[in-house]
Amino acid sequence: MGLTRQYLRYEPAALFGLVASARAGVAFVALRGERGRYVAVPACEHVFVWDTRKGEKVLILKGLKQEVSCLCPSPDGLHLAVGYEDGAIRVFSLLSGESTITFNGHRAAVTALQYDHLGGRLVSGSKDTEVIVWDVINESGLYRLRGHKDVITQVLFLKEKNLLVTCAKDTLVKWWDLDTQHCFKTLVGHRAEVWGMALLSNEKRLITGSADSELRVWDLTYIQEVKDPDEPESKKSKGPSSPGAEENTEEDETLELDEHPEERIVKCSKVGSIMREGRDRVVTLGTDRMGKFLACHGTDAVLEVFSVLSEEEIQKKLEKKMKKARKKAKQNSEEEPERSVELSLQEEIQRVTNVKASSKIKSFDLILSPKGELKMVLLLQNNVIELYNLDLSAQVPQAVRVSRITIGGHRSDVRTLAFSSDNIAILSAAAESVKIWNRLTLQCIRTMECEYALCSLFVPGDRQVIVGTKTGKLQLYDLASGSLIETLDAHDGAVWSIALSPDQHGFVTGGADKCVKFWEFELVKDESNVQKRLSMKHVRILQLDEDVLCVRYSPNQKLLAVSLLDCTVKVFYVDTLKFFLSLYGHKLPVLCMDICYDGTLIATGSADRNVKIWGLDFGDCHRSLFAHEDSVMYLQFVPKSHLFFTAGKDSKIKQWDADKFEHVQTLEGHHQEVWCLALSPNGDYVVSASHDKSLRLWERTREPLILEEEREMQREAEYEESVAKEEQPVVAGEKQGETGLAGRKTIETIKAAERIMEAIELYREEMAKLKEHNAICKAAGKEVPFPVNPILRAYGNITPSAYVLEVFKKVRSSELEESLLVLPFSYVPDLLRLFNEYIQLGSDVELLCRALLFLLKIHFGQITSNQTLVTVIENLKKTTISRVSEARDVLGFNMAGLQFLKREIEAKDEVTFFADATERFEEKKRKRKKKEKMVLALL
Repeated sequence: MGLTRQYLRYEPAALFGLVASARAGVAFVALRGERGRYVAVPACEHVFVWDTRKGEKVLILKGLKQEVSCLCPSPDGLHLAVGYEDGAIRVFSLLSGESTITFNGHRAAVTALQYDHLGGRLVSGSKDTEVIVWDVINESGLYRLRGHKDVITQVLFLKEKNLLVTCAKDTLVKWWDLDTQHCFKTLVGHRAEVWGMALLSNEKRLITGSADSELRVWDLTYIQEVKDPDEPESKKSKGPSSPGAEENTEEDETLELDEHPEERIVKCSKVGSIMREGRDRVVTLGTDRMGKFLACHGTDAVLEVFSVLSEEEIQKKLEKKMKKARKKAKQNSEEEPERSVELSLQEEIQRVTNVKASSKIKSFDLILSPKGELKMVLLLQNNVIELYNLDLSAQVPQAVRVSRITIGGHRSDVRTLAFSSDNIAILSAAAESVKIWNRLTLQCIRTMECEYALCSLFVPGDRQVIVGTKTGKLQLYDLASGSLIETLDAHDGAVWSIALSPDQHGFVTGGADKCVKFWEFELVKDESNVQKRLSMKHVRILQLDEDVLCVRYSPNQKLLAVSLLDCTVKVFYVDTLKFFLSLYGHKLPVLCMDICYDGTLIATGSADRNVKIWGLDFGDCHRSLFAHEDSVMYLQFVPKSHLFFTAGKDSKIKQWDADKFEHVQTLEGHHQEVWCLALSPNGDYVVSASHDKSLRLWERTREPLILEEEREMQREAEYEESVAKEEQPVVAGEKQGETGLAGRKTIETIKAAERIMEAIELYREEMAKLKEHNAICKAAGKEVPFPVNPILRAYGNITPSAYVLEVFKKVRSSELEESLLVLPFSYVPDLLRLFNEYIQLGSDVELLCRALLFLLKIHFGQITSNQTLVTVIENLKKTTISRVSEARDVLGFNMAGLQFLKREIEAKDEVTFFADATERFEEKKRKRKKKEKMVLALL
């Protein structure tokens, strides 16, 4: 057997250059006992927690592969719920930074998350148009609510009532009764998508934001008792209307659909609108935690802040208005006004100020600090976080920017990357700046302003860098001072490519002006400076018929390859600039290419998604490879090898073998188009830049990569994906209605069901062996040693039934129902008998009762028709009732004890408080007497 080619695996080493992704929202989090200082932001698949005061990253909540799509902190401030692109939800502890709970229920990206006021339940909305309510404490799904026809945009729990409000892009706002899990009211007073909503004034008012500049306001009246359907409409409770509000004249605005008119719980009546200054759609609408301030923004850079008056403030204003009205009536010698004075909607919800950010706002969060300041954090489109303070005590409140986190990344997409010759420094350049990063610490060590950069290189010696720009300029920067030394007008169009000559004496550039220009480094004397400085001298020019997209030298500096807009690659002799070869075959222009270290091969990557490998001696095409699902944006050989990397617009980076024409591995991590990459001179590191604003570093490990194993792993991943897309299992006899099971079938639930089945099989085998062993012992008349199963020995010589319980307990709480749903009925009788045994012993009663009730629900017909299970069910009934009541008694006793301790501590605290107050009073008294004595002595 011949030796196989050994490859080394590249692994992700770091993600940097990213302050925050604009995909999901920003949220204030409580960390180290402080609120209003730390903010959580999405960062591709991770969540970063930034200290806004120091501008430092203090915590990274690491995700898996999928991009973060939604964030929601818990009311206690200890946890953060994170929704992902694949529909998964993970709850992280902010103390440890670890993921404690995972929920899988949605089939598409999570778009909305909200905790209830106690933090015990979590509701999620998704692109799959479904809403799921999760039990955070029990780590399981409660139920799925169906009814919306488009993406869910916002979900809200009500504090006082067990109700849920949801809005979606289908223009509807739905009210759900969570006791009966059905939609009892649908508001259809919107002509376009409902992008956001908020509850105000102790949940007596609902405000919604749509695709226009109008914030619609609805008064909510909660109806305590069930109304008689025959009762006339005039007698029913009506929401208060405001004379200052806009009258609702449109016919479709007043429409309400009551699917269950006999069970009306809340009455919504539109009272008017608040007009926004922005003319576009609402992107985010939200309030602070107290509900005192409301803010919203559109697709522009302005955040509009409103103040919501409390009931006391409204009462004071009304009294003031009444007083004025009486005074006016007295002056006009009229009778006292009989009609009640009412506030207009604009007086109850007052505009405070507009906050103008430095770029487009993607999301925001508000928090009212104890000092009475309103803190606002804004996540901007251009990779920036801004924090503003609003002093509410000022006569005209103005927002002041107190901090801005920018140093960690570029404002726009990075279009060019380069490594220094010592493998330590990384250059990245975008539309506004050039940054130099330390590869070891991933810290930005230099930031220099530039024009729109397209290509770059480190000058030999790594003390200067050259950047080619979109306007045709070459900019030379000194790294020690971080200053621009020289700017040359190199081309009339964009400088698309730059390549250092192998002798390191100069470089070549190719531009959109159909020219290839040759440059040399030279030292020149400045008039102001005695020392010589580096400069660039234009020495030769090669005029071509088409725009030049890419240029590369062969390692021996004899040949120059030039990629043109006519989809060909022309190869010229460097010394005479005579034409040597034309490489044609691509259907679209060649965007990138590279020549291997020995000069035998040239690889070209094109916008036609193919990579072609050519021989550089005769220009023959060795192989054409379908490389990416979209344009190939960058290509580079690994130094001293025939392996090369390609980056594509399909967000993937791939490694290829140019000798065997094989795909070696795919580096997955970026979530959007990859624009460029760079390999370190020793080949150990790859750095890549993407449209998702992130820079990623990949490191070559010593782990060998076997292609057959890679293909097998790829097939397994494809199978797991296909399992998730399969038809979901349904409960027999249940209709597809408004509500359903919260979980969904995944590869994890199938594996969990398989583990339960294996454990029951082992239990059956062991029980059969035990029966056989007892028969042998009886026949022999003496005790024969019983062979212990190695699996049971590994668990500490436990019984087979105890082993089944151990396996059962290891199933994730959030996956339990789905695992039992795919479990075949043939295993259920054994499981029920074991449940009876476990519950009698009093172990894990809560878990077992939950599983038991679910099994009875889904297999009711088969269980009741099976005569052998009648006694088992009877026994279960007795044991379950007795054990559950015991558990309830213990719980009640513990609750009473804790409440007693709470009262004791509160009483003790009150005594301490009064004792402290008395001590302070006595201390003040002593000080005053002492002062009086001193004054008398002086007199």
